[in-house]
Amino acid sequence: MDRQESIVKKVKTALDQRSALAIHGGNTKAFYGYPVQGEPLDISGHSGVVEYDPGELVITCRAGSRLADIKALLADNGQHLPFEPPAFGEQATIGGTVACGFSGPRRPWSGSLRDYLLGITMVNASGQIVRYGGQVMKNVAGYDVSRLLAGSMGTLGVLLEVSFKVLPMPARELTLSFECDQAEAIRRFNRWSGQPVPLSGASWWRGILQLRLSGAVSETGRAADRLQAVRVCEDTRFWDDLREQQSGFFREPGNLWRLSLPPATEPVDLGSDCLVDWGGAQRWYQTPMPEDEIRDLAARNGGHATLFRGDAHCERFHPLPPAMQRMHRRIKQAFDPDGLFSPYRMSRDW
Repeated sequence: MDRQESIVKKVKTALDQRSALAIHGGNTKAFYGYPVQGEPLDISGHSGVVEYDPGELVITCRAGSRLADIKALLADNGQHLPFEPPAFGEQATIGGTVACGFSGPRRPWSGSLRDYLLGITMVNASGQIVRYGGQVMKNVAGYDVSRLLAGSMGTLGVLLEVSFKVLPMPARELTLSFECDQAEAIRRFNRWSGQPVPLSGASWWRGILQLRLSGAVSETGRAADRLQAVRVCEDTRFWDDLREQQSGFFREPGNLWRLSLPPATEPVDLGSDCLVDWGGAQRWYQTPMPEDEIRDLAARNGGHATLFRGDAHCERFHPLPPAMQRMHRRIKQAFDPDGLFSPYRMSRDW
């Protein structure tokens, strides 16, 4: 019995027994969301590239494939995943990458994981193998269910295969450093975002603004000369550490909160250190402030707050408006009426 058949059999057995399955791959993102419940279903053994033609800029691979292996294969062909997904560990899988839906520092300028996800193959709650989407950006198959699976945390089905659009690596990347306070950094981010500057990263922490330029050698060179940074280098380690949360800020103990805000929002004081990413749209805090106050501040500034890591007694996700909550419940009911897949991962109630 091959790995795919084994996965289908386990889903059918769980359906017959009315038991739940806790879907996982490399478990590098198990900290995110609520603790998963059910019988473990490990998809990490279902790995390998199904189809990859560099000339077509599309790769299809099995969900248990290691993210590091896929990135290495693409790099060998001068290509990459433009949404720059974090791994948080060497055993991260491409299926877990889709399930969590995370994107890296490049996201505001290159797009999110969902934007590059072309199609998926999965096992549904009836134990059937179904396919959504395909291997092209445009399809007329109706609802784009494949993108609905991005960020669904394994609660709607078991991913078997995923197809992504990939892009050529930039010819050159430069990191520019400036000295300024947080308010000035946010103003600069928003000013530069409206100019013809080849931005691919914009971060600030403790008085240092870091800007990444990606593109042709001549284009990045002209932009760097015009912006007049204190320091310019081609070392990518800063952005690698930021993406994987290995920089000094993330080593501090305590609850790690992520605030998603309109990028032009002035600094929000949570009584603690702040790291700004995504040109001001994503802000990280290590703070003991009560969760109600954090979420109130985020909402009053037009955003929302997520407890990324930390206290198990806190609500992980920002409360949804009633209409959206009802929609989420209906989607779950439609895809997984018997509650087979990773129950309670995204909500304490279902």
